[in-house]
Amino acid sequence: MAIGWGIIGVGNVCEVKSGPGMQQASGSALVAVMRRDATAAADFARRHGVARWYDDADRLIADPAVDIVYVATPPGTHEDYAQRACRAGKPCYVEKPMARNHAECQRLVDAFRAANLPLFVAYYRRALPRFLAVKALIDAGRLGRLTDVSLRYAEPRHRDPPALLPWRLVAEHAGGGIFLDLASHMLDLIDFLVAPITVVDGAAANCASAHDVEDVVSLRFTCANGVVGTGTWNFASHERADHTVITGSAGSIAYATFGNEPIRLCTAAGVELIEQHNPLHIQQPLVQTIVDQLAGRGQAPSTGVTGARTSWVMDAALTSYYGTRDDGFWRDPASWPGRRPR
Repeated sequence: MAIGWGIIGVGNVCEVKSGPGMQQASGSALVAVMRRDATAAADFARRHGVARWYDDADRLIADPAVDIVYVATPPGTHEDYAQRACRAGKPCYVEKPMARNHAECQRLVDAFRAANLPLFVAYYRRALPRFLAVKALIDAGRLGRLTDVSLRYAEPRHRDPPALLPWRLVAEHAGGGIFLDLASHMLDLIDFLVAPITVVDGAAANCASAHDVEDVVSLRFTCANGVVGTGTWNFASHERADHTVITGSAGSIAYATFGNEPIRLCTAAGVELIEQHNPLHIQQPLVQTIVDQLAGRGQAPSTGVTGARTSWVMDAALTSYYGTRDDGFWRDPASWPGRRPR
């Protein structure tokens, strides 16, 4: 019998990235969807051939055909909806970033652990062939002993009109700025490919944007295996950049986190370019690992525990800007020590 998925919040991320993957994964079925806008929920269900739709989250969670709940809303509601699924005795798959701050993540980890229920997070790059190829090269010793990591991401988001402010730039909904949305993928990959980050020193600023949240972040960190690293994320840049380089005593590997550019392996033997494109339904490989785990076959690589680790790292990077990452900091932007005077 197929594992039945129910989605809370069928927005853009569900159209191609995740929803169809839940329909096409082996042993998987998308059986119900929910959106507060009933017309939008019904439209999604009709277009994607989903049998049932709801405009109430609790009704979807209570649906006996729903075996696992996928929370695909903005981070500000992740904890609430996931806790409801937990209380109903159902596993949950939460979009990334896992929540607005590490405290919310940890409460979810604790609740699902106490209920003996699986909790997964949509860091789907852990299951993509592109990054499994990188991991295989590292694990095979092609880089020798790992020594350092460098991450850089940049794009000109500061040019976006403030009147069109999306939820990703509203701290109450997102927990901060675009850093949380995009850097989370990059940092989670370091956790997966290299080792969990255990020491972090970060700084953030708003250098050129009209919104309140940060637009530039820098990090220095150390992984559990001693590998050191740096990272910068500049959303007020004139250029676009997406580079991660993992260096070892015998070589290095470079890749783009969000693009399909060839993976670049450099060793004493020369430079090798490895083509590995992402699938159309980019979450499907991770969805398959979740379905397999729920069916008693294998283990999904992205869990509440791993997702919470990434949120801990991002909180450490952002504390100097917001003054705190405790619950409720988003209610008073005027109190943020890093915020530029308006």
